[in-house]
Amino acid sequence: MARRSTSSSTGRPTGGGPAGPAGPVGPAGPRNRTPQPVRLRRRTFGDVVKAFLAFVVLLLLVVGVPGALADFVGWPLPRGVPSMDWLSKPIDVQTFLNALTIVVWLAWAQFTACVLVEVKAAVSGVGLPGRVPGAGPSQLLARQLVAALLLVGATAASFTPGLSQLGHSLEGNQKGTVATAQATPGILAQQQEQAKSTAAALAEQAGHAAAQAEQGGSSATHGATKYYRIQPPEGRHHDSLWEIAQRHLGDGRRYKEIYELNKDRVQPDGSRLSEASLIRPGWIMEMPGDAHGGELVENPDAHVSPEVRQQIGDYARTGDHAQTQHQQQHQEQGGGQHAGEDGATAQITVPGPRQADDGTGSPYAHGTPSAHGSPAHGSSALGSSAHETSAHSSFGLSEALLGAPLLAAGLLAALGRRRRQALWQSALGAVGGRRGMEPPVPTGDAQDVQDALLVGADPDGVRLLDRSLRGLAAALTAESRSLPVVYAAWLSHGDLHLQLAQPAGKPPAPWQLGQDQTFWTLSRADAERYEDTDAAAPYPGLVSLGTMDDSRLLLNLEAVPGIVSLSGREADRAAVFASVAAELATNGWSDRMTITLVGFGAELTPLAPNRLRHLDDVEALFETMEAETRQRRGALGAADHHSVLTGRTGPAQHTRWAPNLVLLAGRPSDQDAQRLAELASDAARLGIGYLVGTDSGDLPGAAWAMEITPDGRLLAPLLGLELQAQLLPAVQQRAVVELFVEADPEHDPDGPTTTPPFLVDISEQGRPAVYARLVGPYEIIGLDTPDGERSPLLHEALALLLLHREGVHPRVLSSALWPRGVTEDVRDALLERLRGWLGTDPDGSPRLRSDAAGRLTLAKSVVSDLDVLRSLYHEATQGKGVDSRAVRGRLLTDALVLVRGPLLADRAEGRYRWLTHEIIDAQLPLLVADIGLALSAFHLEKDRAEKAIEALGAALRTAPADERLWNELLRATHATGDPDRLRALAADLVARSGARGLPPRTEALLDELLPTWRDGAAATG
Repeated sequence: MARRSTSSSTGRPTGGGPAGPAGPVGPAGPRNRTPQPVRLRRRTFGDVVKAFLAFVVLLLLVVGVPGALADFVGWPLPRGVPSMDWLSKPIDVQTFLNALTIVVWLAWAQFTACVLVEVKAAVSGVGLPGRVPGAGPSQLLARQLVAALLLVGATAASFTPGLSQLGHSLEGNQKGTVATAQATPGILAQQQEQAKSTAAALAEQAGHAAAQAEQGGSSATHGATKYYRIQPPEGRHHDSLWEIAQRHLGDGRRYKEIYELNKDRVQPDGSRLSEASLIRPGWIMEMPGDAHGGELVENPDAHVSPEVRQQIGDYARTGDHAQTQHQQQHQEQGGGQHAGEDGATAQITVPGPRQADDGTGSPYAHGTPSAHGSPAHGSSALGSSAHETSAHSSFGLSEALLGAPLLAAGLLAALGRRRRQALWQSALGAVGGRRGMEPPVPTGDAQDVQDALLVGADPDGVRLLDRSLRGLAAALTAESRSLPVVYAAWLSHGDLHLQLAQPAGKPPAPWQLGQDQTFWTLSRADAERYEDTDAAAPYPGLVSLGTMDDSRLLLNLEAVPGIVSLSGREADRAAVFASVAAELATNGWSDRMTITLVGFGAELTPLAPNRLRHLDDVEALFETMEAETRQRRGALGAADHHSVLTGRTGPAQHTRWAPNLVLLAGRPSDQDAQRLAELASDAARLGIGYLVGTDSGDLPGAAWAMEITPDGRLLAPLLGLELQAQLLPAVQQRAVVELFVEADPEHDPDGPTTTPPFLVDISEQGRPAVYARLVGPYEIIGLDTPDGERSPLLHEALALLLLHREGVHPRVLSSALWPRGVTEDVRDALLERLRGWLGTDPDGSPRLRSDAAGRLTLAKSVVSDLDVLRSLYHEATQGKGVDSRAVRGRLLTDALVLVRGPLLADRAEGRYRWLTHEIIDAQLPLLVADIGLALSAFHLEKDRAEKAIEALGAALRTAPADERLWNELLRATHATGDPDRLRALAADLVARSGARGLPPRTEALLDELLPTWRDGAAATG
């Protein structure tokens, strides 16, 4: 990540590497405090000229413009209250000039306000300049003019925060002063250079005088103990122990030494360091003896104010106490930490459970009991390797997908949309022809993966997460607050926890502060109160990495301050990258985004062609991202936004701030890695994230480092994480892609198949033993009604089996009936009860059976009206009805009679929630529309327009949005020869269309059948 430069006592920049020959002395003694000549930057003639020109321009704009307007134009508004006749007068030249004058007055007032705001901010040196609404370019011009004027009109110390308070601020050292000057808003680069020079010179003078007053005696007493004060954030850049160790110890991995020296010691604000990441501005860190760099302060140090010296002295006395307390805790815990832990808890911290639980369980799909009595969505119940599939524990389904509820829900929803799209495209492309509605039934690995998606998916969790995040954004917008930077989200113990990069105050209700100021928490009960909102998705870059202690971690990739590296074996890394890419491409808590896959993943693009972008190599990545980085910086500057987060609240155009998350699976060269790190230095504020693979754990420029182990654990020592990783192994990845490819309407030019998966014998000899009516109210003929308590579950189980004649996996059945999980004995008891209720065929074979793969199937003697409906239509259009007009008419009429309403019209609320995963809601209306169209054509062949209208009306009751039915109804009505009837139908269609208007095909048809229909529509409007 980008490192902030530091300054030594001579004002010379130092980096994180070893000191040069003139650098600071090591642990043997204090640094060199020899006073240096004061080098004040003197004002040049160019500075005076710039200041004079700025003064003239300000005078002309602030005083000259209103004077000129008053002298040459005068008062532009009417002297009295205008009458109504004044509004009807023609616009003459004077009226136009008056209107233009008002616009100029408004622009002048806005610019003057900008000048006042910038002058106040620059002179006072307190806080950021206020933003004048809608005055981006005007305020920028005012800022430049005021800065140029003050560059000569005042000394740098008089208007730069921190310089006028040298020796009295909490920073107390020259680096803090220069950093403050660098961060001062409203000052141009030239002012900042003068502020730096002046600050360094004044710091040298103050340090020299204080060193003489102290006479250097205390340094000999205490040796070279060094301290560092945590710096305030600069934009979205925050200090971290890793960066401190990198700058002052030469190796970021030595952050552990800093942590151990300061753990549990009382800080100046009364809090304690308990986690390696939770450090706050103003805290003091004792440094190892070999630390070097200009930011460090020795104890005692004459360069700091008495207040800071007192704080450092008090802090130094806490060292022994902290070590004793650490040893006591170590003994009480029975010896120490587990192997592999380093003592630092986390930068991404696992939230603790709430004190009181409402007993409703988790809304976010983790820790719920599965069909075999273990958590269905938590990794704690998984095997040691997430790559392997346990046929015993999961009935042959992929544990990787069973343990990834958010990923499974996203994939399942995207697959459903793809299949519906294929149906509609096939319908629109086959007007007048024959078109099927049955997507291919997956087999083999694809079928297993589809079953795993059905079992593992938690769409309710996705819905609640999406609503919660958008609700938070809407609430912050209502309070005129910006979105805080969120590093991670935890789905833990029934709650949603957002871990912030830094404290952001009290969250809006119903959110609450969590275990500390950097956690915002939302309970399940409060999450369920959120409704859908049109707020932009605030954190679309959140992606699941795995689980830890029954908590699921979602890392916000676009907020990471730099590159995230992932090391491990190539196959293991590929499984992580595939999981991340698939979830980002299909998640339900984002609007739009781009996922750039570099050097891998071309086969993943069918998952979301509009989101996934594949690049061949690193050079193509640099060419693309350098241009996009420039474009985003310019767009943010033009919109006067500091980061994409400020652009996602208020009247945001969220498509402009969609993230671009780059996944680079192969390790780049060291040179490319450094170049990439520079590119990613401020990527977080631009909404760009980088996840880069590496063979080893050392990737130059990486901000956060993670490792995937062969047994499926994701380790991040710096972050204190040890997760059971969420993976998408190669076998499951290929099967998922196969599902999407097969569902793609462009994959097969013939579209879905026209043959139903199950054909019924529609003759008298084919009368079924059990007949279920699903189209309309649910009825079962041929079986006794079961006991009241068990009847709803048995009816629902039978409906699921009837809609899947290819077979249903036992775990799919149990997850559909019990979304929150159920034990094996309860599931098996239901299956036995269902088997007994359905009975046996005359040959003694049970009507509920299991195939070779263990999936549950129904005997052919158990039939639904949907099976009959499909069989009648198939027979009429592709069977006996093709050669016999009479047979075709009878079969189509019988089919339309079966339609009594929507599918399972009387189902109880809260039941049959698995229907959201099905596409039957799209198939049934299309099937009914096809039957109505075919029967209408049958009648129109014999000029029976009224019969055709009757058939179309019956189909419209089930498929009221089908454009084809309305167009055919127009033709049939026109065939009656009654223009008034046709005109009334056209007016009804126009009224139904509302603001959307009629579809183009319908308009063209009306122009042909009723050329005057637009006159009637205009009269009605």
